[in-house]
Amino acid sequence: MGSPKKEQSNGFFAAMNSGLSVFSNAMHRSVGGLLGYEGVEVINPEGGKEDAEEEAHRGRWKQEERDSYWRMMQKYIGSDVTSMVTLPVLIFEPMTMLQKMAELMEYSNLLDRADECEDPYLRLVFATSWAISVYYAYQRTWKPFNPILGETYEMVNHSGVTFIAEQVSHHPPMSAGHAENEHFAYDVTSKLKTKFLGNSVDVYPVGRTRVTLKRDGVVLDLVPPPTKVNNLIFGRTWVDSPGEMIMTNLTTGDKAVLYFQPCGWVGAGRYEVDGYVYNAAEEPQILMTGKWNESMSYQPCDMEGEPLPGTELKEVWHIADAPKNDKFQYTYFAHKINSFDTAPKRLLASDSRLRPDRYALEKGDLSKSGAEKSRLEERQRAEKREREAKHHQFTPRWFDLTEEVTPTPWGDLEVYQYNNKYNEHRAAVDSSDSIDEVDVKLIEFNPWQYGNLSAE
Repeated sequence: MGSPKKEQSNGFFAAMNSGLSVFSNAMHRSVGGLLGYEGVEVINPEGGKEDAEEEAHRGRWKQEERDSYWRMMQKYIGSDVTSMVTLPVLIFEPMTMLQKMAELMEYSNLLDRADECEDPYLRLVFATSWAISVYYAYQRTWKPFNPILGETYEMVNHSGVTFIAEQVSHHPPMSAGHAENEHFAYDVTSKLKTKFLGNSVDVYPVGRTRVTLKRDGVVLDLVPPPTKVNNLIFGRTWVDSPGEMIMTNLTTGDKAVLYFQPCGWVGAGRYEVDGYVYNAAEEPQILMTGKWNESMSYQPCDMEGEPLPGTELKEVWHIADAPKNDKFQYTYFAHKINSFDTAPKRLLASDSRLRPDRYALEKGDLSKSGAEKSRLEERQRAEKREREAKHHQFTPRWFDLTEEVTPTPWGDLEVYQYNNKYNEHRAAVDSSDSIDEVDVKLIEFNPWQYGNLSAE
């Protein structure tokens, strides 16, 4: 049975509410069981009042808030709303985009295995499974805070990985990140581009992601699929990432091409990922299959893409256990990212953990979080005015803007390069014997270029 015709008006939601409620429940009971979709969430693409009430019970939206916000947001349909719209903290999670970038490090052991691997095709199996593993975290429907210009996030004490990210541009919003351990170095320049479509938003990952495997110096390039956030205002919000993920070995020409299946009306195909690892001659060598929210497996294949006789499907990655009924759908690793347990000695005052709006939201104080968020945004605007008046340019501390402009499927990207100064900073701090014990929670958040600047 086909899905109802999409409409955007409030009248549609009012008129269809009762019918959709009955239809959705019936589909879940009968068609879902008949087609073998037990346990798969039924996705109602147009939303409905019962979904709104369920979200309200979770403490997210009240129906009157949805209606009010819908009226305000209609004028932005078709626009990039990455940084042009002030959003209420009730739809936020207590994490910034810089911290969310660090979630890719949860299964960094897969990159360790890729570095240790002798087989060039199996190496891509490990590396692409690492890239897929973060999508379980990306399905969270809460919005992270946009970083303040100059804001940073540092992470240590995780599998020998050191991670640093910095907000290098405000308009357009751009972040740069670097992580490494004895096996790999990871570098990313990220410039998210969005398109607001009314009750959904398309997110295009304009960026460049490179991984260098240290043993052989192999360089891998990752192009992820776009993401769509559905039922943004009305209905149960859910996230899908239909399209291709391509990881290319720039050293050898081998590549993996994996297709993220789009979600069907009753959830059919949701989470499923299938594809192949190809040699430089574009001949399939290994098939890969799985679900981005559960596990990935692989099996050697012939030139037609069929499994080789005498081989079997082997699991390469499986999702770790997650907390039950977590308010923000956080994994244990996401909680570590927010924790000071993963913070280094002498934490930078520009670190995301120290943001007062983020911390207030984490403690459940939405009123204070909203007020602090507004204060930080006003201070950022004041800094922008000061820079313009003094004809200054913002200069990132840990990354340098290069002359390279790389094409992506969604537009050109100016590339930032890690300048190694953070390694020097950490080495100096870690080797110092004169570091006073400081309660990091008492450090005032300070990403600012100018001191004591009025926000007025």
